Amino acid sequence: MLIAALTAGALVLTACGGGGNNPANNLQGKVNANDINVKPASELKDGGDFRWPVSELSTQFNYSHINGTLADSARIMEALIPSMFKADAQGVLSENKDYVESAKLTSTDPQIIEYKLNPKAVWQNGTQLSWKDFDAQFKARSGANKAFVTSSTTGYEDIEKVEKGATEQDVKVTMKKKFGDWRTLFAMLYPASTNTDPKVFNDGWKEKPLDSAGPFKFDSVDRGAKILTLVPNDKWWGEKPKLSKIIYRQISVDSQAQAFAANDIDFIDIGPSVSTFQQVVPVQGAVVRKALAPDFRHITFNGAKGSILEDSKVRLAIQKAVDRTTIAKSQVGAIIPDAKPLNNHIYVEGLKDYKDQAQLVAFNKDQAAKELDELGWKLEGATRKKDGKELVIRDVIPTAVETSANEAKQVQQMLAAIGVKVDIQTVPSELFFKEYVYKNNFDITHFAWIGTPTPTSSKGSIYRLDPVAVNQNYGRIGNDTINKLMTDANAELDDVKRAELANKADEEIWKTGHSLLLYQRPNAIGIKSNIANYGAFGFADYEYEKIGFVK
Repeated sequence: MLIAALTAGALVLTACGGGGNNPANNLQGKVNANDINVKPASELKDGGDFRWPVSELSTQFNYSHINGTLADSARIMEALIPSMFKADAQGVLSENKDYVESAKLTSTDPQIIEYKLNPKAVWQNGTQLSWKDFDAQFKARSGANKAFVTSSTTGYEDIEKVEKGATEQDVKVTMKKKFGDWRTLFAMLYPASTNTDPKVFNDGWKEKPLDSAGPFKFDSVDRGAKILTLVPNDKWWGEKPKLSKIIYRQISVDSQAQAFAANDIDFIDIGPSVSTFQQVVPVQGAVVRKALAPDFRHITFNGAKGSILEDSKVRLAIQKAVDRTTIAKSQVGAIIPDAKPLNNHIYVEGLKDYKDQAQLVAFNKDQAAKELDELGWKLEGATRKKDGKELVIRDVIPTAVETSANEAKQVQQMLAAIGVKVDIQTVPSELFFKEYVYKNNFDITHFAWIGTPTPTSSKGSIYRLDPVAVNQNYGRIGNDTINKLMTDANAELDDVKRAELANKADEEIWKTGHSLLLYQRPNAIGIKSNIANYGAFGFADYEYEKIGFVK
């Protein structure tokens, strides 16, 4: 599994019982449940258009591509593309019976995984899912062929071979290195027809989704109107979808509350925006569903060679001057009382292996100033200088994302107190990732990551430093120690030992000043009260075929 960047800086995800329109509903401690208004199909209407806001209409629908991991893209493709396992509200993965009759380890040394595919599972042209799809995805994602511009090779690089079993629907995967989170392999399985040619892999999915083996299929896209529509897949063999259409409509993040109040969309991801929360609460016929999510806000630091923040000691000194508690309380305190900073890069609160390991960057602006003095960045007037150069940090944020703007202003004020100047550069939302984050065109930047129930493997692409591929380590910060710990954790089949290694990696990540975690991003969803099986999902995966309108 990949971890997905949230579009334009502020979106999506999940787990815990929430409470209608009660603004004081406290999520702390209420984990391992979700709030999605569960209803059986018999209580739902047949048909209806579900109007789904996105902050950016994707230009890359291949989730395996480096530019395809945005949340908005994922929420479209999850309705179309198979995954072999699905997570429940506790984050426990089980076989997805729509796609596999069984998926299990048949050997641990060497590690061998055998899948028996559901023979009913077919692509749009009627071709059955087969071992060939698995083999093509392994080869495209392994990193062996650099022509495939993949976002992560995690897990796939550890595969030795994929073979046909007794039938085309029997798949045998032999690992050359052990991979503890093996259930995350072949999540978002794309068809062999588009995974064998690098040109199709890189460019074929840019304009629209090319195929489906899910409950919905692509219908149309209108780039002028900024709308993409899915309709039920007539080849779908599972539970029949209740909706007639899912209509994804591009609306800037800061305009979505108004669109929701005007009944132009059916739900809104409130996330960490207090002003949005306050606008949604009084909307007639709406409820706010909440859950403690595995997602988090953070500040990515640019440590690439030549950057003003190339020195890890400078990064760490600056991080000590940021009062994360104040940011957390001011940003999401109205949504989550007792909001506090997130203190672990790998695990979030709600996962049993979460440990507070952020002591290294505890707020201490006097210590921050002292360390910058010792590093030669001396205060001259209002700003620090070294060798005639001002310590000016360019903070790049997207337009129309209130959360990013608020965080940037707070950081600007906090760092000004120690003589570090922050130049806030606001760029078009549609270019924010493509032209700035992906291209290392920032000193610091704010956005959120979507978490997963399997963070050890999903976060490897963020924190491992690969000299020949960026993956999702956009700040180009890391070292061999982190690489080895993350690699060893991935290879550990014992859950307890894997978590120990992952937490050691987290300790090392803090030491590098890789990124400054801010707070766990609340999964607060404003939604029409007559919509069932959608809302705050917790650690659970979406089930698109079950979404519908109550009779």
